[in-house]
Amino acid sequence: MHVLQLTSDWKWTGPAEPMLSLGLALRERGTRVSFAFPEAPPDAPQSLSARAAERGVTSALVLGRRRGLRPLADRRDVARLAALFRDDAPELVHCWHTRDHLLALRARGRAPGPVIVRSVRRAEAPAATPWTRWLLGPGCEGLLCVSPGSAARIRPLRGRRPTWGRLGSVDLERFRPGSAPAALREALGLRPEHRVIGIVARAQRHRRFDLLLDAAATLFARRPEARLLVVGRGTRQHEVVETPARRLGIRDRVHLAGYREGDFVDVLRACDVFTFLVPGSDGHCRALLEALACGLPAVVSGRGALPEILGDAGCGSVVEESVPALAEAWERLLVDEIARARAGRAARARAEAAFRPEDFATELLGFYDEVVSASLWSATRSR
Repeated sequence: MHVLQLTSDWKWTGPAEPMLSLGLALRERGTRVSFAFPEAPPDAPQSLSARAAERGVTSALVLGRRRGLRPLADRRDVARLAALFRDDAPELVHCWHTRDHLLALRARGRAPGPVIVRSVRRAEAPAATPWTRWLLGPGCEGLLCVSPGSAARIRPLRGRRPTWGRLGSVDLERFRPGSAPAALREALGLRPEHRVIGIVARAQRHRRFDLLLDAAATLFARRPEARLLVVGRGTRQHEVVETPARRLGIRDRVHLAGYREGDFVDVLRACDVFTFLVPGSDGHCRALLEALACGLPAVVSGRGALPEILGDAGCGSVVEESVPALAEAWERLLVDEIARARAGRAARARAEAAFRPEDFATELLGFYDEVVSASLWSATRSR
């Protein structure tokens, strides 16, 4: 099978990493895989094209850096994509965003083309508008969701078309249990006696930093040794994190690690407990998977795929979005070293059992085969 992985986003965020990793894993299994994505702006600090180049991947077609539906502006991309469908003859194109999905549909309309698989990034079922019913129904032959529960919620929009939900994957060799170097902890402002709650999230209001900081203040009042480590960036960090923390009188116990690259794994290892409240642009919640792989017990909300990621493996707890529930769940793990260690071992075991990239790639190839077979069967019936 020849598969084209297509994305209209140049950024190294959201689904970019799983798209690249899964595509390369499929190549290792003998599948012919091509990639098409935009070039990054010249001053971009992180980009899909740069990361792809590091792994020997080039784009078969460089798309324009646009967002949304642009019927006139996108004509050149559509024509070039149609030519790629004709000349390179992929059997299946996997689209990761709405824009590239629409480009593929328009290109396929000009010439015989591949079947389309679309990834949806959010676990919640989309609003059942006529547009959504068409785009995620007959607008794609296959639909890949971020979890089995997500697939079940969206399946009514799909009829009998192939729909699959799968939890994400994580590099288990890179992300594994270990200790953060003492120098790194010191650079983060952490002392040996501190017990650390960690979160990886952009500083945005909808990520519930209000709840996070209120619960942290409650915890700190009972456990002076507790600290909160916030990993990530955001243009609203001062407004969303720093100012509220000062107002609560806890700014000295909230440590801002910023965006991390080379030492990200060790920054995770500086935490004793990981927490995750609201999924971001990637509904697979990759940061949570990475934390579990590092052997960190987790406390999460009931949003999106978070409960499914933890499962019933004993690697943490799902709590309601309230200050008492969140603070108490953190405190139970911080004060009970035996329970924390047991939950950490369960977290690593959960990652090894459920988040292996090679398993995801093998299962994804099976789903691709199902989509192609269903499309051929449907075409035969319609004759």
